[in-house]
Amino acid sequence: MPPIIVIRPEPGTSATVAAARKLGLDAQGFPLFAVSPLAWDPVAREDVDALLLGSANALRHGGSGIAGYRGLPAYVVGTRTAEAARAAGLEVVQVARGGLQSVMADLAPGHRRLLRLAGRERVELVLPAGHTMITREVYASRPRPFPPELAALLERQAIVLLHSGEAAAHFAAECERLTIDRSRIALACIGPRVTQRTGQGWAKSLNANAPEDAALLALAAEMCKDFPSGS
Repeated sequence: MPPIIVIRPEPGTSATVAAARKLGLDAQGFPLFAVSPLAWDPVAREDVDALLLGSANALRHGGSGIAGYRGLPAYVVGTRTAEAARAAGLEVVQVARGGLQSVMADLAPGHRRLLRLAGRERVELVLPAGHTMITREVYASRPRPFPPELAALLERQAIVLLHSGEAAAHFAAECERLTIDRSRIALACIGPRVTQRTGQGWAKSLNANAPEDAALLALAAEMCKDFPSGS
């Protein structure tokens, strides 16, 4: 069985590794990003109809300003973000399965003034007519170079889990910098936008059927079957 390599920021790495090992996968964690909070100015509550949250990191690192929006509706991406939003006192009205853009067509009639709490790196959104959005950057994800242990592990066949476009681009750039042979590495991506940032030359690059950790791990388990025994 090839190793399953997890590179997302903590605490995500530890959570994904633990879940993978419960499935019997040889998961190893190398968090290649350090997430830290950014100073931000909260928008007045009365100027906001609903929040947009693409990651639980916005709630994890948003600080005391989040408390001012307790009780407001929120559109979120993924179950972990939904759990964090509810814990912060927000009313989750929709959990997106394909990025925040996928909820733009389903906004409730009264949700016209949107507040997006986001990271410094993010996908731009196209709003429906008659809607406005204020964006506040509340966290930054800073890439780290490959540790020697990861570079050594990639000298043989492996499956890498990619949870974001930034992770995909950084992983590909580090492989290029270290002249690591991409043809040995298979990529399990959480969605098409992630795959688009990986480049070419990998052994395989597949998308999970939903933007959820469980779906990504199910994909990785299936991909393991394609590797020769003992790889």
